[in-house]
Amino acid sequence: MIRLCLVFALLAGPVLHLSAQIYTSHVYLFTLKTENDKLRLSSPKMLTGFNPIGYNNQPFWVSNEELYLTVRTLKDTSQTDIYALNLANGTKMRMTATKESEYSPMLTPNPYFFSAVRVESDADKTQRLWQFPIDRLEKGKPVFPTIRNIGYCCWINQRNVLLYIDGNPNLMIIANTTDGSFKKITSDIGRCFQRMKNGNVAFVKKESPTKWSLCELNLLDPNFGFKPITGTLDGSEDFAILSDGSFLMGSASKLYRYDPTKNDEGWVEIADLRSYNIKSITRLAVSQDGKLALVGQ
Repeated sequence: MIRLCLVFALLAGPVLHLSAQIYTSHVYLFTLKTENDKLRLSSPKMLTGFNPIGYNNQPFWVSNEELYLTVRTLKDTSQTDIYALNLANGTKMRMTATKESEYSPMLTPNPYFFSAVRVESDADKTQRLWQFPIDRLEKGKPVFPTIRNIGYCCWINQRNVLLYIDGNPNLMIIANTTDGSFKKITSDIGRCFQRMKNGNVAFVKKESPTKWSLCELNLLDPNFGFKPITGTLDGSEDFAILSDGSFLMGSASKLYRYDPTKNDEGWVEIADLRSYNIKSITRLAVSQDGKLALVGQ
């Protein structure tokens, strides 16, 4: 268990289903280190002290020193926007400032753009995937004008994107940015997609209310077949993949690691974050240089 004091980083600078209830949450930063073949967390910081009782979620590493977040402040109670946090100089920038809400930021294969799911202001609250220029000189545009009910995505390359389609049941589809065509892959999935070291994609398949499996999707298979990796922690669907190919997943206040090369160990607890008043760990994101951003409530 970590014994360090938590540092509140008050970043200065210029001022879910997506319709689910908005709650107060924070993004925390840790450094991942391996000591005696065990993974440890160190150097804890809270990154969202600038929004102490607001909504801070869905971290995405743009680089080792820049993190995109979904943020709702008390001043903007009707919407969320995408913020960029620069960890090197301790500043923040609002990347979207619209009357509509944006969620789930992610860099596109073209590094001059990022994507986000926008909940549009029409009567149906249409959810589409939008693309925005990082320099903010343009207002952005829909990636798929005709595909709606998008909740989350994972860019495969410039032409292909995995999409989570919110519905009953929810679906995983792969869509083509060139012509807008798409193909269903499977249903009843979790909201988290992550690229693996071998180029495939890991995701959670919810086979029943009590049986969830972490699976590997084969992107080279024309039929997009997938296979189970291991069962998830009870009720957990968010995960991150480390550079060694192992997985991180949270359950309540505890963080666990699964190493496929040590399958017999299963999920191994590596930290309990109760001392930081974190009762529930959800989204996780790991930078290339081994920094962990996680969402805690």
